[in-house]
Amino acid sequence: MPSKTNSPRRGGKWPLITALLSVILLITAALLMVGSGIAYKAEWIGLGTSFTWLRQGAQLSVAAAAAGLIALVVGGICRRWRPALTGALVSVVMVAMIAMPMQLKQRAQSVPPIHDITTDMENPPAFKALAAAREAAPNAVDYPGADTARQQRAGYPQLKSIVLNMQLADAMDAATATVQKRGWEIAETTESTIEATATTRWFGFKDDVVIRLTETENGVQVDMRSASRVGKSDVGTNAERIQTFLEDLASR
Repeated sequence: MPSKTNSPRRGGKWPLITALLSVILLITAALLMVGSGIAYKAEWIGLGTSFTWLRQGAQLSVAAAAAGLIALVVGGICRRWRPALTGALVSVVMVAMIAMPMQLKQRAQSVPPIHDITTDMENPPAFKALAAAREAAPNAVDYPGADTARQQRAGYPQLKSIVLNMQLADAMDAATATVQKRGWEIAETTESTIEATATTRWFGFKDDVVIRLTETENGVQVDMRSASRVGKSDVGTNAERIQTFLEDLASR
């Protein structure tokens, strides 16, 4: 009678194979998704290629999650707990990885497809020091105009200028400190304006910012414009940047 230790393991190699496949798919998907931003930021690939990698990574992540679930089920039925645990872990990790691009996709569908946002659509703050950098980029230097303004009003009705109850010089100091706190690269400051560039961490997208301070009877009015250099839609990034900046500045 053969010993128990020499008896074939339940399910043969299939629990191990499915678990190993899920791990391979997980690693490949992660490399594509993370690498898409890193490679574009390093200027190794173009924007179209980076988005292709990101999409392919998301598709592979779905396949990895499916393989992980199969490994979990097969391993559980065959009482092969290591492959089952591996499959469960892969599935959990992939759900977390899929959540990010899905959230971006849903957000893109919920905001207007524009990339130039300002608190003053009638007289937007103008880029001067950053004009040359923007001329070299796909998106225009000048504010796009009435159609963008109409979409902004519909999508971001809460965006408005703020008024600070202080002297212009003090308001400039506070605005400059708020810009520096965010790590934006300041291109130029004058007595009443700040131009700076914000760079996103993952893809390294550069969005240009101009902040304009105007003395009024009630205090210093702060207007702001944030515009992406590339892309038709900013997925709400510029509006969020303006909103959080002005809230932070007002709290100072």
